[in-house]
Amino acid sequence: MMDLYRVAIAGSYGNYNLGDEAILRVIIAELRKAGPMHVTVLSRDAEETRRRQAVDHAVAFGSLSRSETEELFRGLDLFILGGGGILYDEDLEMYARETLIAQELGVPVMVYAISAGPLERMPSRVKAAQLLNKAAAITVRDQNSRRLLEEVGVKRPIEVTADPAVLLEPEPLSMKDILKAEAIDPNATLIGLSVRELGPAAPGVDIEHYHRLVANAADYLVDRYGAEVVFFPLERRSFDVQHSHGVIARMSRAQHATVLKGEYSPGQIVSLLRHFQFAAGMRLHFLIFSALAEVPFVALPYAAKVTGFLEDLKLDAPALEQVSAGQFIASVDRAWNKREELRAQVRGGLEGLRARARRNIAVAAALLTGP
Repeated sequence: MMDLYRVAIAGSYGNYNLGDEAILRVIIAELRKAGPMHVTVLSRDAEETRRRQAVDHAVAFGSLSRSETEELFRGLDLFILGGGGILYDEDLEMYARETLIAQELGVPVMVYAISAGPLERMPSRVKAAQLLNKAAAITVRDQNSRRLLEEVGVKRPIEVTADPAVLLEPEPLSMKDILKAEAIDPNATLIGLSVRELGPAAPGVDIEHYHRLVANAADYLVDRYGAEVVFFPLERRSFDVQHSHGVIARMSRAQHATVLKGEYSPGQIVSLLRHFQFAAGMRLHFLIFSALAEVPFVALPYAAKVTGFLEDLKLDAPALEQVSAGQFIASVDRAWNKREELRAQVRGGLEGLRARARRNIAVAAALLTGP
């Protein structure tokens, strides 16, 4: 009988962000393929994680004393930090405590498919180097993160893999029931849109600028293609819903726009997007979900992690702060006109990304079972 491996995972989970939940779902599923597994997740909302994920145990981040944390970590075979965009100035210290405790107890630490930055404060840069130089393995999901980590002093090998969410499987749902519940015209040309809240991971986002960009583009899509535009809020407990309505308030054709109201899993979002003809957005995982659904899309890159994903797919997109409303509409129009070519390009790019994403679990499995 195979040994039962004990693994703890820490990341931005239980935060009601569908992108992070997709990452965790895939990590857990891939881990369980490596052998019998007891998985503990350190979550911002342990009850939410127990409800949404196939975990054996979930603990509220920061709720345990040091001695309780040490007791939880003793006997672990692996501590996973990641994935996702978790190493930046505002949140670095939150992850440092548990990671250092695991390292002090001799538990192998894998930094798993993360993005890094912004890391502009010297204490954050020093702390990041301190943590990662003691890691057993480090994978990142984009080249920019590797360059930044090397710049702040990380000497350990850093492998560029891919976001685990590219391995997400779609989940079934009744499209007829969803369209009725969301008051979406089933005969319309459907276009999905995504905006995001401001926050420490996107400190340079100009709200007025991007609301205007997306509103103008949405109006164009309605007028030019007779579309219904549907906003996909991926982080409901933050401000995605409010920002979606903020964009709609700027639209001239607001009667042709709606915001999804229901609660969906990441896999259900992929299935839902399969019924859409086009997508445009900011959030990385909305773009990943669109790619998995084979929906042609254009992006408004607000951060290096989005730019990195587009580079992997060999797609061009100017940075959010550099594009005008006219330029964005022109890029939307070009993408619409070559939808089939774009669909094929994304499909081909995803194959390479999936292979790289599987490297994450191969590295983790080697730490658990040996090469």
